[in-house]
Amino acid sequence: MCALRIVVDRQRDWQPYHPSDDVIDADHYVDAADIADAKATSGATSAQVINLCSDLGYLGRGYYVSLLAQARGARVIPSVDTLNSLRRKSTTDMQLEGLTGLLDELSRPAAVERLGDDVHFRVLFGECVEPLLARVARRLFERLPCPLMEARLNRTAQGYRLVRLRPLALGRLHEDEQDAFARALNRHSLKIWRTPRARRRYRFDLAMLIDPEEHLPPSNKGALKQFIRAGRRQGINVSLITHRDSARLAEFDALFLRQTTALDHPTWRMARRAEHEGLVVIDATQDILRCTNKVYLHELLRTRGVAAPEGLLLKRSDRARLLEQTQGLSYPRVLKVPDGAFSRGIVKVTSSESLAREADTLFKSSDLLLLQEWLPTEYDWRIGVLDGAPLFASRYYMARGHWQIYDHSGARTRSGGFSSHPIDEVPAAVLRAALKATRLIGNGLYGVDLKQVGDRVLVIEVNDNPNIDAGIEDSVLGAALYDRLMEVFARRMEARRQARSANTASPQAGRQSLPANDPG
Repeated sequence: MCALRIVVDRQRDWQPYHPSDDVIDADHYVDAADIADAKATSGATSAQVINLCSDLGYLGRGYYVSLLAQARGARVIPSVDTLNSLRRKSTTDMQLEGLTGLLDELSRPAAVERLGDDVHFRVLFGECVEPLLARVARRLFERLPCPLMEARLNRTAQGYRLVRLRPLALGRLHEDEQDAFARALNRHSLKIWRTPRARRRYRFDLAMLIDPEEHLPPSNKGALKQFIRAGRRQGINVSLITHRDSARLAEFDALFLRQTTALDHPTWRMARRAEHEGLVVIDATQDILRCTNKVYLHELLRTRGVAAPEGLLLKRSDRARLLEQTQGLSYPRVLKVPDGAFSRGIVKVTSSESLAREADTLFKSSDLLLLQEWLPTEYDWRIGVLDGAPLFASRYYMARGHWQIYDHSGARTRSGGFSSHPIDEVPAAVLRAALKATRLIGNGLYGVDLKQVGDRVLVIEVNDNPNIDAGIEDSVLGAALYDRLMEVFARRMEARRQARSANTASPQAGRQSLPANDPG
């Protein structure tokens, strides 16, 4: 588990709150490097530092607390990067890009009447006492994780706009805010600072990102429970989180995405933030980028000599020339938007007229479309690949009376059946093609969809966030499947820990730090 260290200017600053041995004043923290180092680099735990000092300006005492914490291998909020972003409005605005939509929601007459034209509020670990500002406070903390901040909004003709955001000193909290702060800290730190020392310890902490409302999640509840149990067997504490918990990422050693991924989406932003914090991440942002866009995959597989369906890229700007461009093609064919998933955004076109009609619809959401040959088969192979080696093999059958695995044509989504197979029963050509394709992507967790058409083995797509459901993908390996995945996490987290230890011990080693997703 993460050991917590709360740094304040002076011990008396903590008098209004519950006594804790984890509270230390800034002078002692700066002077006594062994306090942080022992917790950050011992094989049993890692340290999280919450910096509540008042002087967080450049080269101030609080600034040095965050700087030293990062140098000692601890995770700290606010980080030096956050402090530097808060120094200037231009960099603050850059980090808060996309806030306008939330602020516009405050322009309703009832909200304006309650808030007024000049709004001052305080953000306590992403929380605030005014319910109307709760979502804004959470977003500010997600983008700029600083424990205590003071914000100001001004109302203009265009709506509310953020005109100031700056760190807030612990000693400036009013008495009624002190209780709110204590509760917010308690929730943020998962009560680590009040928990008995005798509680069970784990070597690592892993956050598993899920969306409880997702209709077709990549792992069902049974699989999530299996991941948690497998983690414990490997000395990993697995916690389920959602995208609303992004500010908590610094508490963990790794992030495992079990929510369907996309670019410009909370999953990608969570992965990016986790990588910035130095966590081991599956799916890495480069995997999401490379796998979620079918146009990218088509071009990657084509240029690297991996067998895939014949395809043609169609541009919105060439829509007037569409029939000319596709003259001589045989039908049916398959038309795809680049970022479709679960058989969505994929249509079968049976003629040039059908192509023109469907393209007009799909061009509304994408500048490029991919037109591929139609390859009807009874099933697709799905080969799960982890860390460059096969993990599972399944056949996904087409939905009854439909040409895809998922049929979205009715009121309810229907899917075909499945069968799972030992790796040694998979045709060698299928395995070779799957591994060749994933080597172009990275060393994470992938699901490669392939078709066998006569002697041809074709890669349809590589999924960065493959389904692992209890009772389906684990039918052959059972609990061993989950163990293998957690073993990869444990190995990579250990490699990261050793790299941090080496960086702390030697400045020269810091120039050769291990990438967060290097398999070690």
